[in-house]
Amino acid sequence: MEIHVTGKNLELSPAAREYISRKMNKINKFLPAILSFDVVASQEQTRSPSQRFVVQVTVDSNGTLIRGEERGQDIHSAVDKVFEVMSRQIEHYKGKLPRAKAKGSRTPSIRTSTTEVVEAEAAEGEETGPRVVKNKKFEVKPMSLDEAIDQMQLLGLDFFLYYDPDVNRMNLIYKRKDGNLGLIEPSITK
Repeated sequence: MEIHVTGKNLELSPAAREYISRKMNKINKFLPAILSFDVVASQEQTRSPSQRFVVQVTVDSNGTLIRGEERGQDIHSAVDKVFEVMSRQIEHYKGKLPRAKAKGSRTPSIRTSTTEVVEAEAAEGEETGPRVVKNKKFEVKPMSLDEAIDQMQLLGLDFFLYYDPDVNRMNLIYKRKDGNLGLIEPSITK
């Protein structure tokens, strides 16, 4: 298991790194199939001192990604809060797995990589509309609608694009304002 700890706008002390590693090792006891932890700690300039430090954790458990983010007045309190959130999410995730999967078999997932797109300078006086400023590429693995919903919830997303092998196409599941979910099933018109 790998633990990657990064400070963003913040220099992490060795004691803080050790504290984060200890907490992440405790999470590993809940779900032993964890391959890696990516932890990003940052400090933001906010009016509220209780929201100043942000800790984001992404767990890779045999291809299934689980993400949590919490804020606190110091690094330790933010780490403690995100530890509690991740513990609840992992328990929820384990409860949805069949017994065979809970012991560490490979589950469908999506791996993402983000690339910033360089914006071209607009010609002087030319009106422009919205531009693409970020490009994400990801590997898609086949999964059912239920697995896609679980992944969307584990990642804390409002929408999730997935490949449904039963219908041989990409589908999009999304959260509606009324709290329910919507499903977009594209079709090609001729």
